[in-house]
Amino acid sequence: MPGRDRPGTSSPAHFTGYAAILSSAALFPFQTTWAAAPLAGFVLACAAASLSPRSRFFLPVISRGQTAIRAVALTFDDGPDPLTTPLLLAAFAKRRVRATFFVSGRNAVRHPELVRQILGAGHLVGNHSYSHDPLLMLSSYRRLFREIAAAQDALKEFGIRPLAFRPPVGLTNPKLPQVLGTLGMFCVTFSCRAFDRGNRRIDGLAGKILRRVRPGDIVLLHDVRPGGENDVARWLREIESVLDSLAAKDLRVVSLDALIGRPVMEAAG
Repeated sequence: MPGRDRPGTSSPAHFTGYAAILSSAALFPFQTTWAAAPLAGFVLACAAASLSPRSRFFLPVISRGQTAIRAVALTFDDGPDPLTTPLLLAAFAKRRVRATFFVSGRNAVRHPELVRQILGAGHLVGNHSYSHDPLLMLSSYRRLFREIAAAQDALKEFGIRPLAFRPPVGLTNPKLPQVLGTLGMFCVTFSCRAFDRGNRRIDGLAGKILRRVRPGDIVLLHDVRPGGENDVARWLREIESVLDSLAAKDLRVVSLDALIGRPVMEAAG
């Protein structure tokens, strides 16, 4: 099953870093310019890995699920939102679909009734940090830990402990594996998205998803209000089109835990 690796174990970044240091040390007596090349390459590799939601350079990342079945999982970031969350829940109930909501701790505290509705309808909840700072991965270890732990504390009030963490904007860094290892969590990103910029770009959203989606995909969407009331109606039509067209493509929507073969949350201890 995917994702059985532990976040705290040595990663490709460790081995690449060690190799870069050894290579640099070996080259230094001969040519100092050449000696800098392995270290520069390592820095570039770290920068590239940070920007890829599917990269496993720093830690094990689950970005896809099982491909043996014709199924996908729908995940919604940034909520809950008083306008969009009830619309999603109604659309899911009509089609008997289970989704996963990666919520921010701050929004969960602001709208506790919506978190209860999500859980009461049988959907899953994951941790998306407390404040959803898009620059969170540039923060210190202490702040990164505090952001994720604060969201855990907020969600504990609903009787759950999320096991899955999705970083804001899908970015990772070298500090994240230790934080998640300490908290007993793992990292989930995505393999299919519409590049909707947090529902700021909803035109053609369904078409973008449906052209890209494949069995086993973890689909990224957003539970946050678009610009105006007309945009909300258009956004909902796009979401409903995704749901109905997936069924027409013989792709079942299953819960994230079923797709990846491991629990996404558990009862709070």
